[in-house]
Amino acid sequence: MEYAVFNEQLFDFLRQSPTPYHAVEQMSHRLEAHGFHRLDEAEPWTLEAGCRYYVTRNDSSIIAFQTGSRAPTEAGVRMIGAHTDSPCLRVKPNPELTAKGLYQLGVEVYGGALLNPWFDRDLSIAGRVSYVDREGQVRDALVDFRRPVVTIPSLAIHLDKEANSNRSVNPQTDLPPVLMQSGGDERRPFRDLLRQQLCAQYPGCDVRQVLDYELSLYDTQPPSLVGLQDEFIASARLDNLLSCFIGLQSLLDTDPEQPALLVCNDHEEVGSMSAEGAQGPFLANVLDRWVGADARPQVIARSMMVSADNAHGVHPNYADRYDDNHGPLLNEGPVIKINNNQRYATNSRTAGLYRHISDSLGLPCQSFVVRSDMGCGSTIGPLTAGNLGVRTLDIGVPQFAMHSIREMCGARDGHTLYQVLRRYLALSEVTS
Repeated sequence: MEYAVFNEQLFDFLRQSPTPYHAVEQMSHRLEAHGFHRLDEAEPWTLEAGCRYYVTRNDSSIIAFQTGSRAPTEAGVRMIGAHTDSPCLRVKPNPELTAKGLYQLGVEVYGGALLNPWFDRDLSIAGRVSYVDREGQVRDALVDFRRPVVTIPSLAIHLDKEANSNRSVNPQTDLPPVLMQSGGDERRPFRDLLRQQLCAQYPGCDVRQVLDYELSLYDTQPPSLVGLQDEFIASARLDNLLSCFIGLQSLLDTDPEQPALLVCNDHEEVGSMSAEGAQGPFLANVLDRWVGADARPQVIARSMMVSADNAHGVHPNYADRYDDNHGPLLNEGPVIKINNNQRYATNSRTAGLYRHISDSLGLPCQSFVVRSDMGCGSTIGPLTAGNLGVRTLDIGVPQFAMHSIREMCGARDGHTLYQVLRRYLALSEVTS
């Protein structure tokens, strides 16, 4: 896939994926268009060699795999992992608030979000809604208002003289967004508004009662190229939908002869401890049903996982926050992430294999090690390595403004990582 086409398709994916549910829906559509067959965890599986399959859990995590023509016990499985969730604001179960004639929503912070950038944005609402239809059946539907419906106004600097020098955000009192004017103290149930949106979004949808929901606020500003020469990408949710897209395209475009797998887990931003998170059994369950529980250790011994999650690019205004020899630059290639305390799962073998592929393609790569006097974040890499015993590489595209409502990365780095991962998925072996 050419560089410009890659970014065009990336932008479309980002626009259509305001929540993990929507991201998994979009990935499912693209997989089916390329011949992947949907599996149901609740049903028996009959898998055939040389075929492609995918399965979802909770509609927010997805695993896609191709069985290949070689037995996994001989060839191993080339795996790529990423996560579908991003830090954001989630709507509370009883969100209705009224003050000074305004209807507001109670929200909860999800993950380690940078909160200040959420103010004064044109925000919308999207997620999953559970409801009862006219026949009394409980059903789910994805909802997306698709236009600005809420905003979080800043307090004027005249009333907060220290806003530019000492501003802190109280998540309980400062973040409730304005939804509409309420007409006094009237508090129309938010679920009634959701019911209206469902009926408008799905003509003919027969909604008797909205039962519950998992809804997020998101910025309606679309992805864009930034810079005098279009050198950069600015968008919401680059961490980590960029890696999901790279992994997906790598799998779609690779030779189907090699056993290969993509897993995109939910809940990485809050620790991954869930049925569909990387600390849960989803990936192990799928591997057992594919290769068999008894054969899994043999398969894992011949396999490798690439955990793709964005890295910290060196910020020119804060260069002192980085190790001088390990400050990745935007558009200078993907970043091998290394931490000797196992916050990243990279070792010399997995890093060496990536460098070998990258060098053979004439493509750049970089390394990141956090300053020795600072703490280090983590990824699904160590969790997956610990759960499965699979050799793992942590790598990612360098970016600025990680966990902000709008993030920034180089316009070339995603395509570079895609080219290397496509070659990696086609390797006949990864063991030595």
